[in-house]
Amino acid sequence: MKLKKLPTTDNPWIAQSSNRVFENPWLSLYEDNVINPGGGISHYGKINFKNLAIGIIPLDENNNTWLVGQYRYVPDCYSWEIPMGGGSLNIAPLISAKRELKEETGLTANNWQQLMKLHTSNSVTDEQGLIYVARDLSEGETEFEETEALIIHKLPLEEAVERVLSGEITDAISIAGLLKLKAILN
Repeated sequence: MKLKKLPTTDNPWIAQSSNRVFENPWLSLYEDNVINPGGGISHYGKINFKNLAIGIIPLDENNNTWLVGQYRYVPDCYSWEIPMGGGSLNIAPLISAKRELKEETGLTANNWQQLMKLHTSNSVTDEQGLIYVARDLSEGETEFEETEALIIHKLPLEEAVERVLSGEITDAISIAGLLKLKAILN
């Protein structure tokens, strides 16, 4: 079934001023004064990310994949996720994807396919995410960054999807990628 393109409109928001209130190597936080679509004046906070979010679903010939477990500081919880990280806006995303897969799992892949593009939280941030499927895998040594204390777990893709459906996997990029890949493979 071929879907019709959904309608779009021009931007109804009118930016009046923008003030950067915080910046670090990963993001900038802005407070904007805007005229909203209804004509009222609003204050809008927005986060401008300096990297792409890059997620990778490694998939072997038996439809096994790898998850990475780590404690996430901001939500203050342990999280199981697909391998992922930041990719510089100045570097081809696939180069960043290959680096992240090697760093976090030790895997390299000969076959790469972009699975999807997404916006992580488009009401407050401009962050874009790309998710790749990596196939024809070879195992090697991990290259964890200083900020990473990771556990790597190999499991069937079907089990990873079950962990999404049970609520054990809560990371949005992981959920979107695993569910889409499962839908495509069915």
